[in-house]
Amino acid sequence: MPNAPLTQPVTQRRVDDAPAFVASPIIEARGLVKRYGEHVAVAGVDLAVGAGEVFGILGPNGAGKTTTLEMIEGLRKPDAGTVHVTGLDAVAESAAVRRAIGAQLQSTALFDYLSAAELVELFAGLYDADASTERVSGLLSMVGLEEKRTARVNEMSGGQQQRLSIALALVNQPKVVFLDEPTTGLDPQARRNLWQTVRNVRDGGATVVLTTHYMEEAEMLCNRVAIMDAGRVIACDTPAALIRRLGMAATIRTRVTAGHLSIHDLANLPAVTGTPLETDESQAIRLQTTDAQATLVALLQLADRHHVTLADLGSTQANLEDVFLSLTGRRYAGNGEGIEEFNGKRDRADGQRQPCGRRRRRLS
Repeated sequence: MPNAPLTQPVTQRRVDDAPAFVASPIIEARGLVKRYGEHVAVAGVDLAVGAGEVFGILGPNGAGKTTTLEMIEGLRKPDAGTVHVTGLDAVAESAAVRRAIGAQLQSTALFDYLSAAELVELFAGLYDADASTERVSGLLSMVGLEEKRTARVNEMSGGQQQRLSIALALVNQPKVVFLDEPTTGLDPQARRNLWQTVRNVRDGGATVVLTTHYMEEAEMLCNRVAIMDAGRVIACDTPAALIRRLGMAATIRTRVTAGHLSIHDLANLPAVTGTPLETDESQAIRLQTTDAQATLVALLQLADRHHVTLADLGSTQANLEDVFLSLTGRRYAGNGEGIEEFNGKRDRADGQRQPCGRRRRRLS
């Protein structure tokens, strides 16, 4: 794989839009089901991933992301359904699949007293892969750790250890690299450094499949995302296409600290789409709008007429959190700890299985 230095500028830019249809997928899963006793962790997942893309599986903890990934990797046998990776059956040919892929698991135990270079050499030996000094240096350079080649694991930060685990997943020159929540627990700067590492892996020719519970991360890195909730894929497309289908430009959030505004009055503000969402406990208001300026002006005038005091007023561009809310009627916490219920009406929460990659479906 060609090496791409980590010192490239880390741009805060969403990836380009791309077609949702995948003609010849490098990964194809159909009807995946996994049960643990009476609990259904994965409830019929369909996925198709194209060669060379960064594909994200997005959802809160307990959505079934890791279990889905483990079935695709050949680490866990599905109770129903089929999986093919690089043309191999992940159940019948699981050993061959594991030789063709690289995986950075959610939790990786490394030898504390080995250096970064020694660990790469060790893993390369286990795969009977190239363990030359040039190859080791190339891998460490790709993940931005060339200057840490002699540093021991217990001398590295959490972000550096995460990047080292990605280098270890690349020793066998895999066609597909799986990254399971690679930035969990990292500070914002370490997270953005690791984003560049993911881009470097993709630019080196590998297909990348990652799970995450960070909406911003998925928008910045992924060509396409599958949003999972309660073991099902509820939407799948490019981030831009999913956001575009909402038919909104921005979300306005505020909180009532004195007085009251009715849902009817809020719904009739200019450019507001759908039903405004409000929580009884905090009097928080969330408005989806096609024209943020018009809605903001009208909201302030409405509050003034009714002698209402607003706090924490702000506007944000439409994003994947809005998509999740539109599909489920719940706000995504964004930190992996769960979701928050709203009393507002759901736009769509039918729980139906959403196939990913084989054909398009509208959100509503």
